[in-house]
Amino acid sequence: MAIRVIEDKCTGCTLCVRACPTMAISMDGKLATIALESCNYCGSCVSTCKFNAITIDIEKQAREDLDQYHGVWVFGEQHDGHLAGVVPELIGAGRKLADKRGCELAVVTLGHNLDALAAEIACYPLDRVYVYDHEKLARYRPEPYTRVLSTLVRTYKPEIVLAGATSVGRGFLSRVAVDLYTGLTADCTGLDIGDDGLLYQTRPAFGGNIMATILCPYTRPQMSTVRHKVMPPAAPGPQTRAEIVRVPVEEKLLISKVNILDFIADTTQKVNIVDADIIVSGGRGLGKPENFAYLRELADLLGGAVGSSRAAVDAGWMPYPHQVGQTGKTVCPKVYIACGISGAVQHLAGMSSSDCIIAINTDKDAPIFQVADFGFVGDCIEVVKAMIAQIKVKRSAKV
Repeated sequence: MAIRVIEDKCTGCTLCVRACPTMAISMDGKLATIALESCNYCGSCVSTCKFNAITIDIEKQAREDLDQYHGVWVFGEQHDGHLAGVVPELIGAGRKLADKRGCELAVVTLGHNLDALAAEIACYPLDRVYVYDHEKLARYRPEPYTRVLSTLVRTYKPEIVLAGATSVGRGFLSRVAVDLYTGLTADCTGLDIGDDGLLYQTRPAFGGNIMATILCPYTRPQMSTVRHKVMPPAAPGPQTRAEIVRVPVEEKLLISKVNILDFIADTTQKVNIVDADIIVSGGRGLGKPENFAYLRELADLLGGAVGSSRAAVDAGWMPYPHQVGQTGKTVCPKVYIACGISGAVQHLAGMSSSDCIIAINTDKDAPIFQVADFGFVGDCIEVVKAMIAQIKVKRSAKV
């Protein structure tokens, strides 16, 4: 990629200087000059210039034979030998896609001491498990994970690669897509094979106001991250079904600039909000951090988890792992109770896929009521206290 100024067309108007977000452009007399070390090739100067005096030249890769790609892959995310909850859902979706394409379904998992996990995965309805086992992959680091998966894709050439829209999946799969010069659709809620054989990837767009279906017709593999709890999980069988392939390790792929000094587990959550069927979430409308105690009590009674808006996290009322939203976690519980949350579009993006949304807010015009199935206009603490009391009464009556 290269950017240049056409001297004969540049008039020295300085529009490009004002448009450049990285301040990479300056004027040398009446000629714009670009400091390449500061330029991020965003194209703002190109679209701003009224005289077409700036161009960006993109070197296109050679068109590849797409027919050499076959098979559906699922990234088998794991933590300390435990399979991430989204993986069985991906296997279920991947099985349907593979059957429609008439191809194999495989899971590829990275980590250390994975023999037991590989045997567990092999019991699911799939054809092959690729295992890349090394002590340097014991904890997730984006650089080696990216190199390993990119190398495996180049070697085995699957036509579809799926991963969970988790912090790990989001953290490195986009890097893999860039490395492979292909596309990636994030946060999918629907996957299907069209009559043309392409993967139809559906995801919410514009804050969930529309559903966009995205195609990747010119490059391979077709890559998607998929939201947790939006697809039915596959069930494992009583015995091994799939072939387990242990891939030879290449040490050069495991180099990383990041060293993990320690891992501190989050002990503030009894139930992970990503896996919870019921979430009681609070925002700045609670008034003070001490009021989250009522939300915890309600969540415990319901067997759910406590969530939080970004405003409450930024205020220091709740730790970040509880944050729901575009910059937090995407959740899809059966019941989401929003207490004192106004419903900013960033928060709605993380929870609008919930089966049932209950909103409690003093502002009857709060945006959260536009997506809620049930709404209470009133003091959220008083409403939560009433819910807690009713649950206790009902349960004591059954004893």
